[in-house]
Amino acid sequence: MSYLLPHLHSEEERVVVIRFGHDWDDTCMQMDEVLASVAEKIKNFAVIYLVDITEVPDFNTMYELYEPCTVMFFFRNKHIMIDLGTGNNNKINWALKDKQEFIDIVETVYRGARKGRGLVISPKDYSTKYRY
Repeated sequence: MSYLLPHLHSEEERVVVIRFGHDWDDTCMQMDEVLASVAEKIKNFAVIYLVDITEVPDFNTMYELYEPCTVMFFFRNKHIMIDLGTGNNNKINWALKDKQEFIDIVETVYRGARKGRGLVISPKDYSTKYRY
């Protein structure tokens, strides 16, 4: 019966996007909407997983998951950091509303990670100085 279920052969060539948080949280719901809408478009170079931080608390201290919603990127079992201009290069801890922005970020992470980079620069600066 194993032919009925998909097998995970390797995630070596794709970015693994993990959203840590709670399904009932408003911020996570907004982010999940974006993630679900782009999943099909980025399936060739990225895969998206959700992790409930109460159900699986193992990562909370390791990745300093104190925000209600956090998105992190991994490539070949290595955490890929991204400079978003916010000072925190480890993760995205707010809900992105623009689908194309998120696709651009994942694509940037993928291109940088394939070249062996552990830190990539975001295509857009999210620092607060540009929000006013």
